[in-house]
Order: sequence, then structure tokens, then C-alpha cells
Amino acid sequence: MALDQDTVRRVATLARIKVEEKDLASLATEISAILGWIEQLSEVNTDGVAPLARVVNMKLPMRDDVVTEPDQHEKILKNAPQSAEGRFFTVPKVVE
Repeated sequence: MALDQDTVRRVATLARIKVEEKDLASLATEISAILGWIEQLSEVNTDGVAPLARVVNMKLPMRDDVVTEPDQHEKILKNAPQSAEGRFFTVPKVVE
């Protein structure tokens, strides 16, 4: 899949990335090459291959879910960017 400079410019605008005009041509070539590699993956036959979470079949060690340092509320709330209210962080209103 080949991208033109206008497409790269639009994607950069949508991603809010500043790209100089002189760099658009080379960036279009690089992105087109990357998309070509991704298209090659669709040619690989993956029938009968189970999805993997990790290459090595191992179980992660689990730890007990216990409180190790109780009553740290005041210490934690000192890191609040704004004032805290009771035992909670106060955050700016997001929804009107």
C-alpha cells in the first residue's frame, strides 16, 4: 500500500505531529514500506496455530493479597496535585 504526501500530512495532523514539508516524501516512503511488511503477514498461513500469550509455557508466581503497610492515606494524599477532601483525591469536573 503506497501512501502519498497528502495522506501522510493528514495523518500527521490527526495525530497532532508536526512534520516539515521537506520530510513528507521520505516519511511517505518509510510508512509505505512498513505497511508493505504488514501486508506480507496476511500471506502467512496460520490455520491451526493457537494464539500465544507468551512463548514459554510457564505460570507466573502469585503472591498473597495482603496489606503490608496499613493506614498510608495521609502520606499518599500529600502527592495530590490539588487539595484532598477527606481520604480522597479531588479532581476537576470532567462532565457538565
